[in-house]
Amino acid sequence: MAIDMKELTLNLTLEEVNLILKALGKMPFVDVYEVIGRINKQANEQLKKTNSENKQKLE
Repeated sequence: MAIDMKELTLNLTLEEVNLILKALGKMPFVDVYEVIGRINKQANEQLKKTNSENKQKLE
């Protein structure tokens, strides 16, 4: 079976992402660590951008 490596864009709330991370945390680390890392990286980038935009609006 070939693995489909297409990327998807999902729109989730922070609470939903935390729920997904919590569920992944119950799985074997070796199976999920890369996905957890990608989620964290993308979430951090988006949160930094949002925080920066909000700060600029206040100035």
